[in-house]
Amino acid sequence: MELLHSGKVRDVYADGDDLILVASDRISIYDVALPTPIPDKGRLLTALSLWWFEQLADLVPNHVISATDVPAEFAGRAIRCQRLDMVPVECVARGYLTGGGLREYEQTGAVSGVPLPRGLGEASILPEPIFTPSSKAPMGEHDEPITYDDVVDKVGQATAERLRQITLDVYRRGAELAADRGILIADTKLELGWAPDGTLVLADELLTSDSSRFWPAESYQPGRVQFSYDKQYVRDWATGSGWNKQAPAPDMPAEVVEATRARYIDVYEKLTGNRWE
Repeated sequence: MELLHSGKVRDVYADGDDLILVASDRISIYDVALPTPIPDKGRLLTALSLWWFEQLADLVPNHVISATDVPAEFAGRAIRCQRLDMVPVECVARGYLTGGGLREYEQTGAVSGVPLPRGLGEASILPEPIFTPSSKAPMGEHDEPITYDDVVDKVGQATAERLRQITLDVYRRGAELAADRGILIADTKLELGWAPDGTLVLADELLTSDSSRFWPAESYQPGRVQFSYDKQYVRDWATGSGWNKQAPAPDMPAEVVEATRARYIDVYEKLTGNRWE
């Protein structure tokens, strides 16, 4: 195998015609990998992605070749994948207003060029899910919101329409399945690529705690910050620590590590119905 890329939280190896995507226990916020790992994070996110890929296989094809035919040292945290020509756009769907989307709305009344009704606030449910893409920034830089027209400029009208439709279809199906299990998906980010035959294929991770905001439905209340099953808890700790969001990042206290791990396990169990061993 050949190491092709070591990212903030994942490593990619070439193995013949296939890729081996390995999820580490590293956690990244504000585009900086923190020095303190979250135990089991890589295994949890891999297992959750695989579960979602299976749930949505009839909706859109995915890059998974095998979850078991991987090197022994990566067992449980790696997926053998199809090589794809990745789309140069981060495909984001939002069903609720929070985070960067809320900040943009407060400034412009729109998110990624999509106008929204007046009077919305933190955690407001949107009239319908919206496609709010972002750029794929070079390593070390932040992704920036772009409009649908920007996507058209990058990939053409037909592909842009397909990206938007896939993103919203995946979000709606995922949100429906999650709601049945007591989880609200506020937003999610997808990665897609072209297979050799020109098919658009889901890649990377899918509807995980690193790529989505998960909220418990039972305590949802618009107008305030929600309890979050994702890494928002780590962002909140980092903000309170006084860190300037530039590398190097500080070490996480043990209680933050354990609370974050507990959130990852809890949402995995709630969504999949499987007990984490």
